[in-house]
Amino acid sequence: MDAYVALTDFALRKFAEAGFPRDKLFIKPNFVHPDPGLKNRAGEYALYVGRLSEEKGLRVLLAAWGMVRSWIPLRIAGDGPMRKEMAAETEAKGLQSVELLGHVSPSEVVTLMHGARLLVVPSVWYEGFPRTIAEAFACGLPVVASRLGSMEEIIADGENGLHFTPGDASELAEKVEWAWTHPAEMEAMGHAARAEYETKYTAERNYGLLMQIYQRAIKTHRALRTPQRELSFPVDESQ
Repeated sequence: MDAYVALTDFALRKFAEAGFPRDKLFIKPNFVHPDPGLKNRAGEYALYVGRLSEEKGLRVLLAAWGMVRSWIPLRIAGDGPMRKEMAAETEAKGLQSVELLGHVSPSEVVTLMHGARLLVVPSVWYEGFPRTIAEAFACGLPVVASRLGSMEEIIADGENGLHFTPGDASELAEKVEWAWTHPAEMEAMGHAARAEYETKYTAERNYGLLMQIYQRAIKTHRALRTPQRELSFPVDESQ
């Protein structure tokens, strides 16, 4: 193999630790196309988009919403094995500000992001490169995410989003509460998120990175390829 592609520097380091040759590892993040455009209002709710499963930190998310002191609407878009459990828990705990939307289409995700004030990514495992983060950045939507793996790398704490300790519902509640009550700061983070998208996560930027990787791989392959020796056959001169 002439090249291996990692989505983040965090993933690249993990591949290197596992024994992959460092000089054959390259970073090419996910991208968003077409451009969904910058949202034009502060937003009326917090948003989660993704699979409803254990590793996504959804128990942490619901526990945090049981701790927030302000009325902060939360819309949860997605489906998965935890949907029934989450519906039962929101009812049992009286979390009337939480709405389970179920599966939504990609176009509906964009509409939801344009109407949101922040995206929450509470995962408790290493993510590769959540496309939802890149989509949020493209929409100018700040992200509150676990300080874990690639999420810590993609999101600059205090610049285009906020970090919280993975699995810590209390800290997540504090960060969400702060975000909700500081609209000016969140608007600035949203513009920084959009600038990050324009710099790193457009289709054009991604295509350029991919072509560079291909060119390096071709160059390496050619340099390492053993020249084929010409084949010769004996000639029978008695004929």
